[in-house]
Amino acid sequence: MNKSTTPNTPSKLVPPFTMETALAKVRAAEDAWNSRDPERVSLAYSADSQWRNRDAFVTGREEIRAFLKGKWDRELDYRLTKALWGFRENRIAVRFQYEWHNADGQWFRSYGNELWEFDDAGLMRRREASINDIAITESQRRFHWDAPGPRPLDDAGIPEVQ
Repeated sequence: MNKSTTPNTPSKLVPPFTMETALAKVRAAEDAWNSRDPERVSLAYSADSQWRNRDAFVTGREEIRAFLKGKWDRELDYRLTKALWGFRENRIAVRFQYEWHNADGQWFRSYGNELWEFDDAGLMRRREASINDIAITESQRRFHWDAPGPRPLDDAGIPEVQ
């Protein structure tokens, strides 16, 4: 392994990435986002990190925390799965799905892709996310683990089709 000593320690997951460290980085990000804790999540990003999330442009940890607080105030019972799509040097591409409902009880599944770029310390300095939402019924939900909290290790994650 390169500079990493423990693949599940986010602060040690630094570029250049290997298959093992890229997979661990994706799972660490998924686990953090499933905590729904804006402070915890923001610490994975550089102080001047730049995001494009759908049509929102966010810069820096303070804006990231505010963005995430608003997101999880609207997207209730949020559960996320991520899968590594590809990686090289200091970049990782992921695909993801998450489910949530709004205040009226309408459930959604959100599908997306993210492009990540990291600094030498392993902090994400750039995140570009493209996301589409599809209304679903509660019976169509796929993600049922206790939340907030990580996806169980024995959960398959994103289905291969849809």
